[in-house]
Amino acid sequence: MTTTFTRVTILGAGVLGSQIAFQAANHGKEVTLYDVSDEAVEAAKARLEAIVSLFVHEVPSADRDAATTAAHSISFSTDLEASVRDTDLVIEAVPERIDLKRDVYTRIGSAAGPRTVFATNSSTLLPSALAESTGRPERFLALHFANHVWVNNTAEIMGTPETSPGVYADVVAFAREIGMVPIELHREQSGYVLNSLLIPLLNAAAGLLLKGVATPETIDTTWRIGTGAPKGPFEIFDIVGLRTAYAISSEAGGDSAIFADYLKTEYLDKGKLGVESGEGFYRYPAA
Repeated sequence: MTTTFTRVTILGAGVLGSQIAFQAANHGKEVTLYDVSDEAVEAAKARLEAIVSLFVHEVPSADRDAATTAAHSISFSTDLEASVRDTDLVIEAVPERIDLKRDVYTRIGSAAGPRTVFATNSSTLLPSALAESTGRPERFLALHFANHVWVNNTAEIMGTPETSPGVYADVVAFAREIGMVPIELHREQSGYVLNSLLIPLLNAAAGLLLKGVATPETIDTTWRIGTGAPKGPFEIFDIVGLRTAYAISSEAGGDSAIFADYLKTEYLDKGKLGVESGEGFYRYPAA
């Protein structure tokens, strides 16, 4: 069974937006990937080439030729309104700023067709905080992906009280179609299931660092040995991306804002963005 979501537009060609675009294209969807500038689009094209190599390395059954074909099938756009005009599903993955997201939804709300469904990939914002700006709250919900979507293939689906049950069911079916495991939330929860568990860990790790208790390496080693987890919190920060960590910490305020300032001064201002730039709390070999 197929849904009506044949044509999919991803807004935001960063680390996760590019992965979502690849995952959808690799499962037969017609994908358009939007970002704000030609420079961002060129960076996304290079990122997709790296994604193909990573996908082939991490998925034993992967076929490089098929993955390359899927990546090359993705269309690119720097025209926001045009990118959503003829699409069935929009997945928004723009930076984690509520004012930016609301502006994007206001603009695409008048450009997309009346049956187009909008989904936010926001990590921390509730969909009800964005629903009014979409102009179609009954056709809006959250669809949240984890980094390395082809391996960590959860798709958390969270509606608002206004979300149509039929739309919710269609998005669940779409998630399955593109190789994801749908995680159906029955009510709104900031951080969904995954981040409700993960963020307290990351906050605790940041606090230990800022207090001078231990280094990132020591904290990560302690967590890996003590729990058997494959990654420590600072390795996770690098994978998520330090720009995303900064945006979330800035929005949270309080002690998190102190960590945001630390990230900006010690990492972002020095071009250290995490895995995507080759260096964050750790250094990474070039793809």
